[in-house]
Amino acid sequence: MSEVKSIAVIGAGTMGCGIALTAATNSIKAYQIDVDKDQLDHAKTYHEKTLARNVQKERMTQEQADQAAGLISYHQDMDDAKDADWAIEAATENVELKKKIFQQMVETFGSNVVLATNTSSISITEIASAIGENAPRVIGMHFFNPVPVMKLVEVINGLATSEQTSQRTIELAKRMGKTPVPANDRAGFVSNRVLMPMINEAFYAWMEGVAEPEHIDEIMKLGCNFPMGPLRLADFIGLDVCHDIMMVLYNELGNQKYFPCPMLRQLVTAGRLGNKTRIGVFDYSTS
Repeated sequence: MSEVKSIAVIGAGTMGCGIALTAATNSIKAYQIDVDKDQLDHAKTYHEKTLARNVQKERMTQEQADQAAGLISYHQDMDDAKDADWAIEAATENVELKKKIFQQMVETFGSNVVLATNTSSISITEIASAIGENAPRVIGMHFFNPVPVMKLVEVINGLATSEQTSQRTIELAKRMGKTPVPANDRAGFVSNRVLMPMINEAFYAWMEGVAEPEHIDEIMKLGCNFPMGPLRLADFIGLDVCHDIMMVLYNELGNQKYFPCPMLRQLVTAGRLGNKTRIGVFDYSTS
């Protein structure tokens, strides 16, 4: 198996730009792809600020930062990255959108290129169903936010994923400084199947007046030794993302406990999505 020297990352949101930066800081060329130029500009700014901060905190030298920055290129057209050795989709948690992107990926990349998805909840088998005989090339490679910091990558095989695809994915995750851990192809895999009901219950505790948000979080941090309370974590993830993951869990598993709390749904409807909008459960407008 040839060494992966370049990765196409489709999607320049929070996860996509984090994956691209992680690849580049581990000496892998990254094609950052997004149809939205503004999103690409945001990704570039994030990369520049993160690298500068790492130099300032002496996590890397200026030479290393410059080398990593030079390994990232920005493109609106997926075809610009057609020579990449690996492709990973990091778009919104929408199964139809992901299927459409995978159909384009099959047309763009060589037959030996693994087609990975960073989905946090959607069935790998269902995504792979969109590309027929190419399904053995599809695998879940679920990174965690913030990607450059978090060590875990959930590796999820679909029903048709080949052993070669699985082994290559594990090897690449290790090269990127991550710890790959396998999970089966069920809605939410392990992390979100366990995490999202806890976040949902925290919203119910707030809605029902059990405690105020800051007190719910403080109790969970001090009592359960969590580094971040569940409501603060929901803001960090994005309330819309939490909502979408919960709906995947609810629709796939059919259990009412996964249905988003009315308080969560109300905040999403109001556009209060957390960090990304500067207000969610908590207000970040002055920070």
